[in-house]
Amino acid sequence: MRLLILTLFIGIPLIEIYLFIQVGGLIGTWSTIALVILTAFIGTAMLRQQGMATMARAQAEIREDRLPVRELFNGFCLLVGGLMLLTPGFLTDALGFSLLLPPLRAVIGRGIWKLFQRSGNVHFSVYGANPGTANDPNTGPGPVIDGEEFGVARDDGPPDPDTPRLGDRP
Repeated sequence: MRLLILTLFIGIPLIEIYLFIQVGGLIGTWSTIALVILTAFIGTAMLRQQGMATMARAQAEIREDRLPVRELFNGFCLLVGGLMLLTPGFLTDALGFSLLLPPLRAVIGRGIWKLFQRSGNVHFSVYGANPGTANDPNTGPGPVIDGEEFGVARDDGPPDPDTPRLGDRP
């Protein structure tokens, strides 16, 4: 794992430098710089649009008492893709744009899910409201306990009005 990370930290910048030299030789220095800036702006616009849509879908799933696993994964992919798009370079832009494509995210998500299932080391549990009562306005998200707040007097006489009572705020 360490070797992979080291290879990525050294290899990706070297590939980016090579691509900058090649593209700069074909279209010129200023055109290359403009292209990198343009891809960052386009990627940011796409990221904003897809991020808002993903957030809306996640909120809808939460309102329906479902765990928004797919939307959380999509949000993570959008975050990584956005970071890659903001990093100057053609390779990182290509990888970032690919993570903005919903069909590719779906393929990646299915692959990761299969890896989780095969490993057997990952277990998912959902804790929360009782099924069927979470959206019921009469019962709310759990059991309702009725009660009263009262003061405790130390003698049988009437309570002293200057003595703070349980629940009084200073």
